[in-house]
Amino acid sequence: MLIQEVIEGIKRHYGGIGFDGQIIDDQTTRDQILYGDAAQVCTGIVTTCWASAAVIQEAKAKGANLIICHEALFWNHGDRTDWLAETKNETFLQKKALLDDGGIVVWRNHDYIHSGIPLNDGSYADGIFYGLIQELGWEEYADRSYHLEVLLNFPETTVSAIGKELIEKLKLNGAKVIGRLDTKVRKVLIYGHVVGDDNELIKRLEQEEIDLLITMELFDFTASEYVEDSSLLLANKAILTLGHFNTEEPGMKYMLDYLSEIVGTAIPTYFVQSGDMYHYLT
Repeated sequence: MLIQEVIEGIKRHYGGIGFDGQIIDDQTTRDQILYGDAAQVCTGIVTTCWASAAVIQEAKAKGANLIICHEALFWNHGDRTDWLAETKNETFLQKKALLDDGGIVVWRNHDYIHSGIPLNDGSYADGIFYGLIQELGWEEYADRSYHLEVLLNFPETTVSAIGKELIEKLKLNGAKVIGRLDTKVRKVLIYGHVVGDDNELIKRLEQEEIDLLITMELFDFTASEYVEDSSLLLANKAILTLGHFNTEEPGMKYMLDYLSEIVGTAIPTYFVQSGDMYHYLT
């Protein structure tokens, strides 16, 4: 099977409706072949969150010539490389050489996987957030459809206990917490980006009595300030943030659960964790 045929088969597996409610347009979607010649036989597939130099080296070692990543390859939205070529950026040139040496194709799977994977009941769930919940084993606590967020109801626990579970299960170096580690937690919202205009989110945290917000990006103002004040005033509020890639990567690992259904078993498939890029000094 050619790599291009593999990619087309994977795209057909998903719901195919983009963030704007329209059918994903292959001309404008970010889900493009970011590197390489897709008109070659696929020898193996690696899924990952982003195709770091280490992931590329691992794919080559495994004999896989297709990397399916969720995020950009060359460090900017749209993966424009003209500015890197013009300046002869050394890291860019070395990363290209790694890809060329392995004959590797990189395809980004972002809009399609978020558009939904089919479930047994005929519905679709965001493949990234669904995969995260499966990896954590939190299915029994989830009570909302998986679409860019998940609401969970836990038996009473603490921020510290949930943080330690996330670090262990997702193989992370740590997590950042705003609020008290001993905050009692029952209601948890796994949310996307907290990046500025968060009035509606602050209302939700209050009105829906959400104890813990687990998020990807996190700015120091707005919602973070609100939760810090809430904690200082002894309200039951905290934020736990893992980082964007660390939160989304389990969804790319979960791809292995349905890849063989799409491409058959003759093509080896692997998950390679791009890894926690954060290190902590305390």
